[in-house]
Amino acid sequence: MTLPDALKAIFLGGIEGLTEFLPVSSTGHLLLVGHFLGFESKGKSFEVLIQLGAILAILLVYARKIIAITLGLRTDPRARHFVLAVLLAFLPAAVIGALAHSIIKSYLFDPLIVCTTLIAGGLVLLAVGDLASKPRYEDAMDLPLGTAFKIGLFQCLAMVPGVSRSGATIVSAMLMGTDKRAAAEFSFFLAIPTMTGAFSYDLYKNYKLLDFDDSMLIVLGFVAAFLMALLVVRGFLQFVGKHGFGLFAWWRIIVGVLGLAGLYFRG
Repeated sequence: MTLPDALKAIFLGGIEGLTEFLPVSSTGHLLLVGHFLGFESKGKSFEVLIQLGAILAILLVYARKIIAITLGLRTDPRARHFVLAVLLAFLPAAVIGALAHSIIKSYLFDPLIVCTTLIAGGLVLLAVGDLASKPRYEDAMDLPLGTAFKIGLFQCLAMVPGVSRSGATIVSAMLMGTDKRAAAEFSFFLAIPTMTGAFSYDLYKNYKLLDFDDSMLIVLGFVAAFLMALLVVRGFLQFVGKHGFGLFAWWRIIVGVLGLAGLYFRG
């Protein structure tokens, strides 16, 4: 492990923590930045494995609520309903991700695809933000099971790098009548089993390819992702409640256009 690689790992970990829970695609950002920095970890697992830092960050932020829901499972029907809703939303990604893992990694992790989907997703966010329909659900714990499952189906779109897992779940939830703050919070909770599953599966598939240097780079990226994600999760819901998703839509479009320009000038 060289110092430049260590600095790149910290930088990429910070990007992971910054973008994981925003509707801008952390995988797309990591792929693009890693491409232009010339950074690549053995087994191409760095991008997934450092997500553990972001997972732990959201567990810490929501620890009190998670404990309350867990303790209420035996006596509180609302808590049981919410856990079942999250599990149903997670199910499509678990099945499709396991079946199509190798195809996705082999054919879709391409910078050109990322730039295109970033721009397209930005335009979708702008369009959804202009919808004036009155939300029917203002609390993430009240989403019907059928609605939760449909959100999970939309989450599968994020297997294409650049689409954004949080973007797909938040937009689909809003289109199905969920308040934007509740949509973002449900996306946070859905991230816990989804990201944990992706982390575990990718580690299982690639652990034999990782050596000591790769492990140290992942640790550095993990710490950076954890610290940055803590800051983002604490402030995101408040920001969205006041300002909506317009900033993130333009962020996606600008990054996508700059990425296309960079790919063009680099040949």
